[in-house]
Amino acid sequence: MGTVTILNVKIDNISKNDLLDNLKSGGTVFTPNIDHIVKLQNDRDFCRAYDSADYRVCDSQILLYVSRLLNKPIQEKISGSDFFSVFYEHYKDEPDIKIFLLGAAEGVAAKAQKRINEKVGREMVVSAHSPSFGFEKSDEESQEIINLINESGATVLAIGVGAPKQEKWLYQYKHQLKTVKVILAVGATIDFEAGNLQRAPKWMSELGLEWVHRLTTEPKRLWKRYLIDDVSFFWLLLKDLLSPGLSIPTRQAVKNRQ
Repeated sequence: MGTVTILNVKIDNISKNDLLDNLKSGGTVFTPNIDHIVKLQNDRDFCRAYDSADYRVCDSQILLYVSRLLNKPIQEKISGSDFFSVFYEHYKDEPDIKIFLLGAAEGVAAKAQKRINEKVGREMVVSAHSPSFGFEKSDEESQEIINLINESGATVLAIGVGAPKQEKWLYQYKHQLKTVKVILAVGATIDFEAGNLQRAPKWMSELGLEWVHRLTTEPKRLWKRYLIDDVSFFWLLLKDLLSPGLSIPTRQAVKNRQ
């Protein structure tokens, strides 16, 4: 498995099928997209969390296009929302695969739990929890969540509380998970699985326009991310192409910044 580096972020060049097979042995999966890469340029803690992942797979058609521009094509896009459904379908007959869902608004994770279990025909999702807003700032609440996960006996944790919150929380607490072997940071996937949000049409996703659909469905929450923050990615990329290695700080420098 090789890697492709885009703006100092290493993305694993791996197929979906190979990733599924590799996860038999466990591992933590993060799914870099444009927003992640922009945040990683200046967030030391996010960088450290990212470096702790076993797999960092491409969750953006635009990044796929960029990799081709760099003559280092990534094999395929593996978005968290697509991969999660493939994962539980692939392992639905494996009794040792027991999933804990963590994320979304109150009641949404429980709804996703019910829908997934109906799809696979067994109690594959053993428990679900929707944390309070700002839970990551409370060690007390975080410890309660850790206890819920450990008591459930889950071997897989799917966490969807948004980036960089989910990655930073995992970096701080995942060593306390006793039975979990696979961790999937899946963003809005729990909302999709619950039917709370609708995925973009396939044609939009394949053209790199999924962000347009997300923006139209959640404009108040996502307008700044897509229309202001993420636009800087293209400027950073242009600078990096014109002056390789000089236009942006190294991730090591970001991590060491006080």
